[in-house]
Amino acid sequence: MNKENFFSDVYEVVREVPSGRVTTYGAIASYLGMKRSARMVGWAMNAAHALPDVPAHRVVNRSGLLTGKHHFSSPTAMEEALEQEGVKVVNDKVTAFDQLFWDPAKELL
Repeated sequence: MNKENFFSDVYEVVREVPSGRVTTYGAIASYLGMKRSARMVGWAMNAAHALPDVPAHRVVNRSGLLTGKHHFSSPTAMEEALEQEGVKVVNDKVTAFDQLFWDPAKELL
């Protein structure tokens, strides 16, 4: 799989994450059959900010941390976007992460 196709596949999955929910780089990679490619999903998300139809703010690390926040227009833009959807964030971490986690392997059957 080439990088452009992989990035497109990542964006298709991210577009499916419902408002008010979050997923992880690793969950997306696993769903795409590339379990060990969470970092590559991160690279795709870093490039997604120019695409208004990809809700990149809904992708966090496996602990619920907003590790991608530095790639947004401001240091608080990711948190603000999540909070507008009802996702509470404290100290750059999604609270109730277990309840808000959206697993594409279970949701996209």
